[in-house]
Amino acid sequence: MFAGFDHKTLQISGAEDGTRFDSGAHRWMCPKCGSPLGATFPYLPDQIYVPVGVLNDAADLQPSLHCHAGQALHWATPDDGLPHSDGTGRDVLNKASQ
Repeated sequence: MFAGFDHKTLQISGAEDGTRFDSGAHRWMCPKCGSPLGATFPYLPDQIYVPVGVLNDAADLQPSLHCHAGQALHWATPDDGLPHSDGTGRDVLNKASQ
């Protein structure tokens, strides 16, 4: 599970410079264990995505949208009344960042 943030409000520290891919994605990994620490994508230029498990205050965050809901396992489908997107939710997220 990943959480998306405005790239201006989050800084990744302790990671190497990251890897850029031909797709334009940029991913940061832990230099010791290789765990993912964050990623950016060209189709969501003002956002950075972080695995929820690496956040100290994840329980304090309130989601606003569930993306890739169509690919969720039957036992991992949140029923909290928030909107669900079967894909990336990029249109909703890009609109919200404007």
